[in-house]
Amino acid sequence: MDVKVSVVVPVYNPGDTADACIRSVLEQSMPSEDYEVIFADDGSDDGIQLRLDAVAAVRSNVRVLHLGRTGSPMRGRNVAMAVARGEYVYLLDQADRLDRLALERMYERAVETGADILIGRLVDGQGPPSKIFERNRDHADLLGDRLLTLLTPHKLYRREFLDEEVLAFPDPGGLLAEQTFVTRAYLRARTITVLADQVCCHLGERPVKQEEDPYVHGAELRELLDVVDYEVPAGRRRDRMYAHWFRTAVLRRLAGAGFVSSSRDRAATFTTLRELVVQRFPQRLDRYLPVHLRVRAALLRAGRLDQLVELAQAMRDTRLQAELRDLRWEDGAFTMDLAVEIVRAGGEPVRFIPRGDDGLVWEPPVPLDGLALSPELADVTLAASRARFEVYVRHEESGLIYFLPVTCSMTRGRHRNGVRLQVTGSARLDAASAALGDALPPGLWEIHVRMYGGANQVRARVTGSPLNCTGTLANHSERLVIPWWSDRGELGVCVEPPSFAESIVLVSPGATVTPQRDHVFVVVPVPYVPPSGGPTAELVLRRASRGEHEICAPALVEPGVPGQLAGRLVAKVPVRRVYREGFLAPGDWRPFLRIGDREVGLRFKVGMSFGGRVEVQAAAAARRPATRYPLFKRVALRIPGVRRAVTVTRAAQRRYLPG
Repeated sequence: MDVKVSVVVPVYNPGDTADACIRSVLEQSMPSEDYEVIFADDGSDDGIQLRLDAVAAVRSNVRVLHLGRTGSPMRGRNVAMAVARGEYVYLLDQADRLDRLALERMYERAVETGADILIGRLVDGQGPPSKIFERNRDHADLLGDRLLTLLTPHKLYRREFLDEEVLAFPDPGGLLAEQTFVTRAYLRARTITVLADQVCCHLGERPVKQEEDPYVHGAELRELLDVVDYEVPAGRRRDRMYAHWFRTAVLRRLAGAGFVSSSRDRAATFTTLRELVVQRFPQRLDRYLPVHLRVRAALLRAGRLDQLVELAQAMRDTRLQAELRDLRWEDGAFTMDLAVEIVRAGGEPVRFIPRGDDGLVWEPPVPLDGLALSPELADVTLAASRARFEVYVRHEESGLIYFLPVTCSMTRGRHRNGVRLQVTGSARLDAASAALGDALPPGLWEIHVRMYGGANQVRARVTGSPLNCTGTLANHSERLVIPWWSDRGELGVCVEPPSFAESIVLVSPGATVTPQRDHVFVVVPVPYVPPSGGPTAELVLRRASRGEHEICAPALVEPGVPGQLAGRLVAKVPVRRVYREGFLAPGDWRPFLRIGDREVGLRFKVGMSFGGRVEVQAAAAARRPATRYPLFKRVALRIPGVRRAVTVTRAAQRRYLPG
C-alpha cells in the first residue's frame, strides 16, 4: 500500500525531551502501514541514535538517517524530504508532540481540498494565539488570512509540489532561513488549507540560542527579500509583505532584551540594520506600521542609536490593565464585563494629544531630542478609532486556546491635558460551544485579554473582583462549570472538576469565619451541590508549625441555587486561648477537606491571635505533612549508589511503562 504521510523529524542531542515526540508519532490513529517516520540525526552523541535504531528495528514504518554534524536541522530536513515516500510530508521538531488524530485528520482534509500546503492547528502553550486558527479555511489567502504570522516549518506539504518547485531549506541557516523556505512555499502553492478545529501539533520549547550574529541575520533577511522580489511584482502586495519583516526582523530587534540591556554587539546590530533599511525598506512602508514603530524607523534612519535605546527601555514597561467589573451567568453562559486600558509603569495611562476636532497624536514616553515628529508621523486617529480587546481561554495543562465572543466599544477620557483610551465591553463563555462550536474539554481554563490600542498591542490575565463562586451546569447539561481565582488573583474557569471535593478547593479562597463565644463557624463556598446533597464531609484543621495537632469538625453542606447562589459548607470549631487537644488555639492552622478516606488541602489558612481574634487569610492550597520514611529506609538511601539506582529505576518506569 502507498504511504500517505511521511513525518520528518530532525534530531540532535535531545535527551529525554524527545520521548513525547517519539511516542506521539508511533501512536497515531492512522494505520502504521499508511505513514512513515524519518528521524534525521545530526551527529548526536547522547545515546539517541541507539534508541532510535531500537525503535526502527521493531517498527517497519520508522527509518533513521545518521548524518554528520552540521549544527543545523536544515540539512536533515532536506535529506529526509528527498527520500520520503509519502504522498504528503509533515515537518516536526524533536521537542514537539503530534496529537493522536493529527495525521489522519490532516491527510483527509488535504486530499479533500487538493491542498499543496495544509496548516494544522498548533498549540505552543505560552504565546498569544494565532488568528489563523479562528476557523477552517479551504483556500487561505497569504495576506488576508495572516499566513505570514505563522512561518514555522510545521505544516503538511504535498510531496509532488515540493519536488516540482524544487523547495529546500537554505543550509546552514537560522530562523530566517526557515521563513525563506515557508515563504517560497506559500507564494508558489495553488491551494493552502487551514485545519483549525483539530489540534494537530503541540509545540515544544526550542533550544535557547545566543543572539544571532547581526551580519548573518542581515544576509538571511536579504535572501528572504530576494525571494519576495522574485515571486511578487512591485506594488502594494509586495510592500505589505516587506512591512511584515520590517516589523518583525528589523524594528522589533531594536527593542529586544539583548539590545536594550547590553551594549555587546549593539553597534553592529544597529549599523547592519540601518544599512538594510536604507537599501531595502523605503519610507513609504512606514504607513503599514503602528506609530511607535514608525518613530523607531525614523530614529534608525536618522542614526539615533541613543534615542532608540531610551525609547525601547521606556516601551518595555508598557502593560495591559484589565479590570473585571462584573461577572454573571446568563442562560448557562459565563459573562464578564471588562474595562481594559494600556498603561505605563506605575499604572499611568498611555496618553494621546488632541489634534483638531477628533484627531489624536501619540505622545512618546520619553523626549526625542533632535527628532521633530510630524503630525502625519505621530497621528493615531484611525488606529485609535479601531481600539478593541479580544478575550481567549487557555487550557492550563495542554495550552489549547479558543477565542470568545466579545462586544466592546472605545471611550475617550481626559487625562492631564491629554486623552486616554479605555475599551469597555463583555465577553461570553459558553462551555458547550466555545471550542469552535464544540464543548470545551474538561480542566482548568485561564482567561486572557489582548488589546489593540492605538499605539500598542498588549495582553494580560483578567484580575479583579467580585469573587463569584457560583457554579452552574453548562447549557443545562451535566457538565459543571465553575469560575475560580488563582493564588495570584487571576480569573479562570474550571470545566468538570474531577470531584465534589476538588470543586470546593477551587473556590475555597472565599471562605469566612463567624466567631461566637466559645467556638467559630468556618464557612466555605460550595459552587454546586448535587441533588443528593453531596457526600458526608469533615473539616480538618492542622496547626501549621506542628502538623500532629489537628481538629476534626463535622461539616454541614447547604445547597444554593445553580448559577445564582453558591452553597455553603459550615463547620463548627471549638475555641480556647490556651492549647488543648481538639480546640482551636492561637497560631496558624491549615485546613483540609476530608471526604471518606481522602483529604484535599483548601486554599486559605485560619489564624488565631493570642487575644482570641480568628480570621481567614489568603494562602496556597495546604499540603499534608510529609511522610517520614522508616529509619532503615532513610539509612539505606544514604548508601553511595542506592539513591542513584532508585532515581534511574523510577525514570525508566515513567518512560517505558504505561501509567
